[in-house]
Amino acid sequence: MAKPTKGSLFKPNLTRTESKAESVSRVAMSMIEQETAKRDAKTARLREARLAQEAAAPPATAGAKLPGPKTR
Repeated sequence: MAKPTKGSLFKPNLTRTESKAESVSRVAMSMIEQETAKRDAKTARLREARLAQEAAAPPATAGAKLPGPKTR
């Protein structure tokens, strides 16, 4: 068994700038996670709405073509 040292028993204390950077990083990551969750929820909601709209719409006929580019 390895001999316990001060570094292995206790967490090293962060300096003032390191602790400030850590708190800013933690807040930023939580904001990013919230935005990602909102975006995923919106994407799922819009996908369901699109699929429901496509299911309710009459099927497109194969004979209907869009006009092509005009030639001179």
